Amino acid sequence: MELRSVEELMDLLNACRGAWPEPGLRRTRVDLHDHALQTAALLRRVRPADKELQVAGLVHPVGHVLPPGAPGGPADRAAAAVRPLLGDRVSRLVRRLPRPGTDSDDDLLRLRQADEEGRAPGFDAGVLEDWRTVLELVAARNTRLRAVD
Repeated sequence: MELRSVEELMDLLNACRGAWPEPGLRRTRVDLHDHALQTAALLRRVRPADKELQVAGLVHPVGHVLPPGAPGGPADRAAAAVRPLLGDRVSRLVRRLPRPGTDSDDDLLRLRQADEEGRAPGFDAGVLEDWRTVLELVAARNTRLRAVD
């Protein structure tokens, strides 16, 4: 599945409500929707100017709610789904693959840290709608970059 619009992505992120990566985590952790919001909020705190890193944190859990199809796990499915809409860098970050000269190991480290810390019950990370403008910005930037290529 390839996402072609921010609206499709918002629907997918909303589908993360009540979804869990593993059934056993239900009692001690937050659902994928809250995890996505918390991860993105933590990344916004440490890297306020890096919208692509924040968006990667927001969308990284969607692979768990995508239908299995292509080989690979949830990170591979999520990366493939968001690449057409959000671009190569977001896709690489979601897949957790560095690209020399573009994404530093620090970017991946920050994403991993936020991923681990973004599982706290009671952490108010706002609402999904707050991220629509950022998603639209990253998607528009990706569209412009593709048009230049």
